[in-house]
Amino acid sequence: MYSSDKRPVTALVMIGLLLFASASAAMGIADWPQWRGPNRDGVVSDASIPPAWPKELKQEWKVTVGLGHSSPVVANGRIYVFARQGEEEVLLCLNSATGKQIWSSSQPIAYEMHNAARAHGKGPKSTPVLYDGNVYTFGITGVLSGHDARTGKLKWRREFSQQYPKTSPLFGTAMSPLVLNGQVIAHVGGHNKGALMAFDAATGAIKWSNETDGPAYSSPIVINLAGTQQVVTFMQKDFVGVDAATGKLLWRIPAKSQYEENSVTPIAYKDMLILSREEQGVEAIRLVQQGPNLMPVQVWNNKETQLFMNTPVLQGNLLVGLSARNKGQFFSIDADTGKTLWLGPGRMGENAAILNLGGKVLFMLTNDAKLVVLPVAAKDFVPAAEYTVAESPTWAHPIVIGNRILIKDETTLRSLAF
Repeated sequence: MYSSDKRPVTALVMIGLLLFASASAAMGIADWPQWRGPNRDGVVSDASIPPAWPKELKQEWKVTVGLGHSSPVVANGRIYVFARQGEEEVLLCLNSATGKQIWSSSQPIAYEMHNAARAHGKGPKSTPVLYDGNVYTFGITGVLSGHDARTGKLKWRREFSQQYPKTSPLFGTAMSPLVLNGQVIAHVGGHNKGALMAFDAATGAIKWSNETDGPAYSSPIVINLAGTQQVVTFMQKDFVGVDAATGKLLWRIPAKSQYEENSVTPIAYKDMLILSREEQGVEAIRLVQQGPNLMPVQVWNNKETQLFMNTPVLQGNLLVGLSARNKGQFFSIDADTGKTLWLGPGRMGENAAILNLGGKVLFMLTNDAKLVVLPVAAKDFVPAAEYTVAESPTWAHPIVIGNRILIKDETTLRSLAF
């Protein structure tokens, strides 16, 4: 099939992608290659913030992609979306400018939801990660796969039914893998037995394994603390730090919850870690060397707030998030002292995905498709704008590209301009 200027449609698509990538580079628009962005902190460095917020956002395109809470990722003018279509888990590659599909890669995956999680559906919850021309996915049943990001071709796949009685936690795999030093790090296995593992990004070969505990629903971060590069994450019953080179356990804090639902990604701030354990508020810890051991010591604890699924963002010393108290309450805390700076009204939702746009405004997307725009320096919860951005629940994390926000709802992905 040819277009009116006699060039093949495929060639036009490639030219369009190259032009978009070139324009993005010229505008300084960065890729969004993993859970919560390049630094895994929810910070958007290149947003094009308008002088005044419009009354409504303009929908540029909308496509059906499938069920799931997995967030899209972006690189080189392409969007990668991981979702469920029928009884298959599907990785889609879309043109960022138009939403048109470039390729898809699918695998039959049968899955039976836990009764307590049926309302969330059985689509994947883990966000892919892009690295060195590849895209890695972690399905709801715990299947870890590496694909060629250009073509979608499967490079390797690992499943763990031979190693562990269960291959995903009770409510399905939700942790989003990261890539460090050429290794994909994921917490495999299921309830009561599993391992935080590092896999060779090129081949899928296991490089190290830590079988301290089964997986939680939290996603890990990498930090340098106390002279050691560490992978820090929640496990099923503990909050831990492991040596990033070997997987050796360095320290742990008990973090058992009633239904073993640890879901919050930890926050690195100065020489501290900020976390939240069930019914123990929001707290900051510092690692102290005691002889040969690293000991976590609490710096502050804020009992006015409590995280459940929401991961806050930082701007300077301001920590802004959604507390689970009062049926969802936005808050701001001084990250140095733990002092509450303000508390918003209650009943804002079960969850909110929060982005920091260039240290100027926060985008706060609640699970009921409400997008709140809040100035970072606000002394109270006084939004600059509020929008309804979808017709179905929005559990997936949004992405901002220039003056556009990508919203994944129950089954669709759309691009909205502001």
